[in-house]
Amino acid sequence: RFRQQSHLGIMQLIVRIVGGALQKLLGTSKAESMSAAANVFLGVTEAPLLIKPYMPNMTRSELFAVMCGGLASIAGTMLVSYAQLGVKMEYLLAASFMAAPGGLLFAKIMIPETDQVKEIDFSEDTSREEANVIDAAASGASNGLMLALNIGAMLLAFVGLVAMLNGLLGGVGGWFGIESLSLQMILGYVFSPIAWLMGVPWSEATLAGSFIGQKIVINEFFAYINLAPYLSGDTIVAATGMPMSEKTQIIVSFALCGFANFGTVAIAIGGIGGMVEKRRSEVASMGIKALIAGILSNLMGATLAGIFIMFA
Repeated sequence: RFRQQSHLGIMQLIVRIVGGALQKLLGTSKAESMSAAANVFLGVTEAPLLIKPYMPNMTRSELFAVMCGGLASIAGTMLVSYAQLGVKMEYLLAASFMAAPGGLLFAKIMIPETDQVKEIDFSEDTSREEANVIDAAASGASNGLMLALNIGAMLLAFVGLVAMLNGLLGGVGGWFGIESLSLQMILGYVFSPIAWLMGVPWSEATLAGSFIGQKIVINEFFAYINLAPYLSGDTIVAATGMPMSEKTQIIVSFALCGFANFGTVAIAIGGIGGMVEKRRSEVASMGIKALIAGILSNLMGATLAGIFIMFA
C-alpha cells in the first residue's frame, strides 16, 4: 500500500508537507527533514532512497540525522503487526510522528551542523521507479515481505540466543540461590531508574526497565511480544499483584516504538553505507552515536506521553 501511494505521489506529498514543517520548525536542511518525515512511513534503509541522489554531497551532520531518523522511528508497514499484539494504534501513530522531530533534535545535539549545507531542489521526483500501480503494488509487497522476513529471522535468532543465555544464567544463579536469574531480570534492574525517571511507578519500574532493555539489546518486536500479556491483563505485575497500570502501559508502549537496537544499527550502516560507498567508513563510525540518539528520542517521547497523562 505504501509503495502504491508512493507511485501515485500521495506519500511524496505527505512527506513534503511534514518535512517542510520540520524544516521550518527546527531549522534543519530540506534533505534531512524529508528523510525524517519519510521514516514515519518507511524503514531505516527505505526512507533515505527518497534523497539518495543528494546523499553523497550531504554534510556529516546531515548524514548522521538521516541515520538517527531511521533508528528513532518504525516503518509504517510494521504498525499493524504491533497493533495485533495489543498495542493501541493511537499510541503507535503518536510515537511515530513524535520520532521525526525527536530524531532530528538529538542528531543536532550530538553532531551539530558546522559545514555549509548545499541547497537542493525536490521539485523533480527521483524516487518513482515503477511502471504503473500494479508494478508498485508488487514491488511494495516484495519489500514488505523482505522487511518482515528480516525482522522475523532476527527474532528467531535472538529468541534462541536469549533462551540459551537464560538457561546458563539460571544455572549460575542457582548456585547462589537465585534460580530465577535471567537476562530480562538483569535488564530490568539496569534500566529501572530510567523507567522511574520517565514516570513509571517504582513498583513497576523493574518490569518496565526490562522491556526497554529487551528493545535495545534484542529488538522492539521481541519486547512488544513480552509486553502483550500485560497489555491484555492476562499477566499481572509480580511486584504489585495487580494488572499493569495504564500509565505504565502507555509509557512503555511509546518507549518501545523505534528501531533503535544493535541489530538495526548494523542494517542501517549496511543500507545507508551502500548508498554512499565512498563514505561507508564515516557512516559506520557514527553507528553507536545514532543508536544513542534513537534511544533518547524514544525515551523522550515516552516521557512526554507520561507528562501528558498527568495533566489529562
